[in-house]
Amino acid sequence: MKKIVLLAIATIIGLNFAFAQDEETEKVKDKPVYDYFRNGTLIDNQTVYIPEARNFEMVIQHRFGKMNNGVKDVWGIYSPGANIRIGFNYVPIENLQIGYGLTKKNMYSDFSAKYLILHQTRKNDIPVFLAVYGNMAIDGRADDVFGENYKFSNRFSYFSSIILGRKFNDWFSLEVNGNLTHYNSVAAGNDHDKIGLGVDGQIKFSPQSAIHFMYNFPLKIQSFSEYKTDNNEWLDYPQPTFGVGYEVFTGGHSFQIYITSADGILPQDIHMYNATDWTKGTQGLMFGFTMNRLWMF
Repeated sequence: MKKIVLLAIATIIGLNFAFAQDEETEKVKDKPVYDYFRNGTLIDNQTVYIPEARNFEMVIQHRFGKMNNGVKDVWGIYSPGANIRIGFNYVPIENLQIGYGLTKKNMYSDFSAKYLILHQTRKNDIPVFLAVYGNMAIDGRADDVFGENYKFSNRFSYFSSIILGRKFNDWFSLEVNGNLTHYNSVAAGNDHDKIGLGVDGQIKFSPQSAIHFMYNFPLKIQSFSEYKTDNNEWLDYPQPTFGVGYEVFTGGHSFQIYITSADGILPQDIHMYNATDWTKGTQGLMFGFTMNRLWMF
């Protein structure tokens, strides 16, 4: 009997010790970082943010005309050169987002996917966010835009990027990205492919408000280019894009208003064709805004 009692006591002590160990392991387990970026677009760039699974999102992106006419058209707000994109995204499973959008410029229809590979954790077991994004767009203009040897595949263009981000503290998050653009059909003297780099960030100054900034620039890689002039100058190369803006976030809604140098909205259009030089003051800048709305299904 004494042996049975001792065995029972030893078993209870052992179980308590095992549960204590499990609780201690649970306590030290690293947890993911949240409240980094509040939506998947930051001015012209994709972010590492993906909503929770079963969220449906509507995105409205609007670009007004150029500001060079000043007060005559209220710095481009009433300019006829406006551009708009309406998009819809869905997150069928955790960390995967799929989407569709339609853009006024060239009547692009785009199909996209984004996947979050790494999620930064609080104790830095995983020190960064890592995401990949890609889309395919179909140009919706008339057939004769594509020349005499028209094929439906001439309408296709592609954009892919890898995005590395980090939340450094409660008020500052930063991302860098590398991207590749491809058009099946381009004008004579233009490359079918462009490689670029970008950086964007967020500075929060209240739970609902933040300042955004963004800069993208093309890389001029000689071995990657199809065309080059005899005097070693580049033909029809896109301009870097710059943007700065303000965001208000209210749970299921977010609203960004910004100034940018890109008249396009679709990323491949920006990285292939942007011709505005933001260093020339209002001649190369325009107002824009983005609205996001989330629904859980």
